[in-house]
Amino acid sequence: MFDIIIRNGTIIDGTGAQRWVGDIAIQDGLIAQIDTHIDADAHEEIDAKGLLVTPGFIDIHTHYDGQVSWDTLLEPSSAHGVTTVVVGNCGVGFAPVRPGKEEWLVQLMEGVEDIPGTALHEGITWDWETFPEYLNAIDQRRYAVDVAAYVPHGAVRGYVMGERGARNEDATAADINEMARIVREAREAGAIGFSTSRTMGHKAKDGEPVPGTFANSEELNALADALVAGGGGIFEVAPEVLPDGGNQPTMGMKEEMEWMGDLALRTDLKVTYLLLQYMTMPDAWKYALDFSSDVLAKGGYLRPQVAARPFGMMINWAGYHPFAKRPTFIELSSTLSLDDLRRELARPEIRAKILSETDIASDPSIQFDGLGPALGMIPHLLYSMGDTVDYEPTHEMSVKALAEAAGVSTFEMAYDLLNQQGGTASLMFPTLNYVGENHDVIYEMLTHPAAINGLSDGGAHVRMICDASIPTYLLTHWARDRQRGPRLELEEAVRLQTSATAEVMGVPDRGVLAPGMRADINVIDFENLTLEAPRAVNDLPAGGRRLLQSAHGYVATIVNGLVTRRNGADTGARPGRLVRA
Repeated sequence: MFDIIIRNGTIIDGTGAQRWVGDIAIQDGLIAQIDTHIDADAHEEIDAKGLLVTPGFIDIHTHYDGQVSWDTLLEPSSAHGVTTVVVGNCGVGFAPVRPGKEEWLVQLMEGVEDIPGTALHEGITWDWETFPEYLNAIDQRRYAVDVAAYVPHGAVRGYVMGERGARNEDATAADINEMARIVREAREAGAIGFSTSRTMGHKAKDGEPVPGTFANSEELNALADALVAGGGGIFEVAPEVLPDGGNQPTMGMKEEMEWMGDLALRTDLKVTYLLLQYMTMPDAWKYALDFSSDVLAKGGYLRPQVAARPFGMMINWAGYHPFAKRPTFIELSSTLSLDDLRRELARPEIRAKILSETDIASDPSIQFDGLGPALGMIPHLLYSMGDTVDYEPTHEMSVKALAEAAGVSTFEMAYDLLNQQGGTASLMFPTLNYVGENHDVIYEMLTHPAAINGLSDGGAHVRMICDASIPTYLLTHWARDRQRGPRLELEEAVRLQTSATAEVMGVPDRGVLAPGMRADINVIDFENLTLEAPRAVNDLPAGGRRLLQSAHGYVATIVNGLVTRRNGADTGARPGRLVRA
C-alpha cells in the first residue's frame, strides 16, 4: 500500500515534455510509480481529474536568512507552490558572525534587503558563530519547505576584517587566506555556493556599500578557488553595471562580464549574476545575454538570473508613498492603527489638508522619502494596478495619463487611487524591467537559453514588494492570461522553475516527476488559479509589517511525501529540511 496516490492528473513533469494524464504513487517521501493508471491502494488518494500535477517549484533567490530562525512556514514562498528555497543571496546573510557583532549584520541586511531591524532583533536566536554552525541550526529545525544556503561575502569579510572589511578596505594576504578557509569550510559543510555583491545599489543602513563591493581580482579568485577546493557549486554575483545615460553597456558592465566570464572558463563553477533592464541602458541586457551565450559555447557556465515581472516598488498607505513626509500624514500614522489611518485618509477634509501641504525636511528615518518629488517629476512611471492586479499596465493606466484625463493634478490622482478598495489599493512603481511599458523584454529574457528564472527576493523588501509570488505569476500571466504579447507554453513555465532551477542549484533529486525522485509535488486548479492583491500584515516579530500576496488554486502542495498545504491552507506538516550540497 502506497502512502499517497494522485489520480487522473494532467501531469507536467518539469522537463518541458508535453502534458499527459496519469497517476503518481508516493512512498517514503519519493515518487514510487508514475503511469497512466496505477492499480493499487494508498492511505490517501487525491483526485486530480482536470487539475495540473507539477513538480514543486524551486526558488533560487530568496532572503529568508533570518526568517528561518523564527518561522517554520516561510511564507510567502510556501503559499505559491515553492518546495525548495535558497538563502544567502547578494552577498548578505547572518553567518559567520562574531559574538557581539550581530547588530552590524542586522543593519547590513536591513539596509540592503529592507527587512525591519526590529523584527530581526526580536526573531533571530543567534545560536551560531561559524557558517557550519549556522547550517546546523537550520538542520535542527523543520520547515514547510526545504532550505539551502550560500555563504555570503559580506558576512565573511566582516568576520575576518572587522571594521576594515565593513569599510571595504583592501584585504591583506592574511585576510584573503582566512576568508578562503571560511569559504572552503562552508562549502564542505554543505553550502551550495558563494554569493557576492558589487553593486552600489546595495548599501548597509549606515550608507556604506556591502563589504566586498570593491573586492579586487586577487580576493575574488582566491574565494572562487576555495569554493572549488571545497567541492564546487555556484558563484553568484550582484554586479555593478554603472548606467551612464547611454544605450550601450558601460565599461563597468563590460568589465564585470569579462571577469565573470574568465572565472567561469577557468573553473568548473556555475557563475550566475543578476540581470535587469535599466531605463538609462534599455538594450544593454542584450550584450549580457550574448556574452553569456559565448561563454557557454566555450564550455564555461555563465548564466544570468532574470525576473518575470517589472522590478520596483508597490506604493500604498501601508508602506512607501508620495505623502509620507506631509505633516498631517506623519501625525496620523504615528497614533492610529493601519485600519483607522485608512479611514481617516478617506475623509475629504483630511485629503484636502494633506494635498495642500508640502513635505517636511528630509528625515533619515523615512526611507524612500523622495517619492513625493518623484511623483511630480515622473508620474508616468506610477501605474494603477486595477482590481485584477495588473503588472503589465498600459500608459493609459499611469497616474499622469489618468490625471490628465480627469483634469486633476498627479498628486490628487495618486491620493485617490491609494484610497481605492478601502485604502488597500497599490500603485506600481517599476524602476527596472519596464522600458517601453510592456513585458516584451522580459519575455525575451525568460526565453533566452542562457537565462535562469530567479530574483523573487522572497523575504526581502517586505514593505515594498511581494515578488515571492512570481512562481504563481509564471503560470497565471505568462502561460494563460497575457494579452499584450506572446505567452509561454505551460510546460515551459513549469520547467523554468523546476528542472531548470534544480540544475542550477545542483540538486538532481528534485524538479522532475519520475520514479525515484523526491515527492515534491503541486496539484493545481490551473483554470481557476488566481493571484490576489498584496495586503499588509503586521505578523513579523516585534509587530513588523510586510506585504503578503495570496493565491487561490493550489489544491495541494506536497513536500517530501507529506501534504503541507490543502486548498491554500497550511496543514501544519513540516517535512522541510536543510539541503546540503
